[in-house]
Amino acid sequence: MAAPPSASAAQDSAGPSQRATQLPIGAAVLIGGALLGFGAIGISSDAGYGGVGPNFLPWLVAGMLALCGALLIWEAMTGGFRQMGDLDGAEHGHWPGFVWVSAGILANAALITTIGFILSCALCFVLAVRGFKSAEGRLDLSLKALVTDALIGMAIAAPVFWMFTQALAINLPGLTSTGWL
Repeated sequence: MAAPPSASAAQDSAGPSQRATQLPIGAAVLIGGALLGFGAIGISSDAGYGGVGPNFLPWLVAGMLALCGALLIWEAMTGGFRQMGDLDGAEHGHWPGFVWVSAGILANAALITTIGFILSCALCFVLAVRGFKSAEGRLDLSLKALVTDALIGMAIAAPVFWMFTQALAINLPGLTSTGWL
């Protein structure tokens, strides 16, 4: 009966080629955290009504990214990303799905000031669902599916819009000037 592999065996399995691909991932995450922290320097630290200033979240995210980057580098240097199983996904990306999701994001960015936050986010949701379903081989372009997904998208976006505009007094582009659409 063979003994189970030890931690040193896992450490030995990470060769130089594996480290060469894993170290840049950790370095990129660490650099991303540093760049976000550098950008957060220019944000005012004046505390708002909750005692937290507008620079709190960028600093929090920068710190967490830096921590994750450092941990990824440590993992790569001490044996590679542990418990990394065999790839079970497709060998190549699903380009039609990528195009659907990208179109949704770009449409949202282009239309948010024209048709408002709720409708532009609902459109983004509809297009993203088309992309994810096409990757699963279940692309449905029927009117019923489009309307259903648009209603779900609006049901998700509307409470977010109202929370930001009514409860937090943060301006988001609306369809009307009432603040409710």
